[in-house]
Amino acid sequence: MAASGTPPPSTPEAAGALSGKESGEPKQLPELIRMKRDGGRLSEADIRGFVQAVVDGSAQDTQIGAMLMAIRLQGMDLEETSALTQALAKSGQQLEWPEAWHQQLVDKHSTGGVGDKVSLVLAPALAACGCKVPMISGRGLGHTGGTLDKLESIPGFSVIQSPQQMLLLLEQVGCCIVGQSEKLVPADGILYAARDVTATVDSVSLITASILSKKAVEGLSTLVVDVKFGGAAVFPDQEQARELAKTLVNVGVSLGLRVAAALTTMDNPLGRTVGHVLEVEEALLCLDGAGPPDLRDMVIRLGGALLWLSGQAETQDQGDARVAAALDDGSALGRFQRMLAAQGVDPGLARALCSGSPTQRRQLLPHARKQEELLAPSDGTVERVQALPLALVLHELGAGRSRAGQHILPGVGAELLVNVGQRLRCGTPWLRVHLDGPSLSGPQRRALQGALVLSDRAPFAAPSPFAELLLPPTTSRP
Repeated sequence: MAASGTPPPSTPEAAGALSGKESGEPKQLPELIRMKRDGGRLSEADIRGFVQAVVDGSAQDTQIGAMLMAIRLQGMDLEETSALTQALAKSGQQLEWPEAWHQQLVDKHSTGGVGDKVSLVLAPALAACGCKVPMISGRGLGHTGGTLDKLESIPGFSVIQSPQQMLLLLEQVGCCIVGQSEKLVPADGILYAARDVTATVDSVSLITASILSKKAVEGLSTLVVDVKFGGAAVFPDQEQARELAKTLVNVGVSLGLRVAAALTTMDNPLGRTVGHVLEVEEALLCLDGAGPPDLRDMVIRLGGALLWLSGQAETQDQGDARVAAALDDGSALGRFQRMLAAQGVDPGLARALCSGSPTQRRQLLPHARKQEELLAPSDGTVERVQALPLALVLHELGAGRSRAGQHILPGVGAELLVNVGQRLRCGTPWLRVHLDGPSLSGPQRRALQGALVLSDRAPFAAPSPFAELLLPPTTSRP
């Protein structure tokens, strides 16, 4: 049964007094835009009217953009954000599952990071731990990569699955990763694409409503949101990220969800690869029980929190141990193979990807036509590799979109050949760039070289990107 909740009641004054109309009388879009532009508060009916206009096509693109910008500049309070979340969730079909599954239904969402392939590993790992994970994911937004784009770089993988197909996937595999469709949260699909091209990505209310509307229709018991902060995150400051985290937790409570928010750093790329195909390969390494330590740590910590908060583990540490075991004993990898085959990948290819060596996997996936290596300009210790300039250059090379629906090049990407904290000698290769077009230009090469920050420090162990976990009220845990 889909999760549902009733937002806190709004007062008649808040609902309609600003326009001088009764709250039940529908307002025209220009009036709603003007109200929010001037700092007014939108009623639940106002918000439903705007969302309905988005879905039925009566809202023009310019009006959608204007409303998004008004919300971005003026903000929304908790009740408005909850109302927007519910309106988006109710704009399409609600997913329904057997009642016996409710406590097992969990999911994770990320606000977007460079090299963030956690979902590809975590969904099958949770399924191997007995969870049901109906993950509705997104495409690249801004300079960050999208989970769906990464999975679609695997030949045959289909992110479009009907609710009936999702039910079958959860029964047979325990997890699925799908995209929004015309039936599932269609209003958010429209607004999501519009935010990417209207400079309104970094709105706390719009981010919250977008994330939780997709999760509300999933009928979850528990959700963990990875809220990133740092140089390559939507919010560079940890306090701004904490504001979003608190909003997600509080709106989640109003929807009847147990939502926890993990604050994680996004200054360096997560893992050692950036780019769709390269990140799939690295996810497979992690599913092999190997892979970069920061990626493995994120998967284990987020998965452990979900198992604990949903009542499927007695403690966070016990949850962490169960996820780690699923990575190490091959059960998570087996679930990933089954998910690939169930979502359209040829079973032979799925089996080869999940049983072959890294070299063999590379021959099975599409790759860029050439590679270029960058060399360390001097001796020093790697203080950090700035994720943002790296992502921006790869976006320019074809790994990202500048407009909704734009074709991307799945093989374009970069491999970090060094670790943060490692000592380098001048001339040592530190980055390998995979290109599908012309060679790197002078400005692109300079931007990439500027991403490598060296210091005179002694070598050191790279810190975990996991900063803190904001929990829902303890009374909401089963």
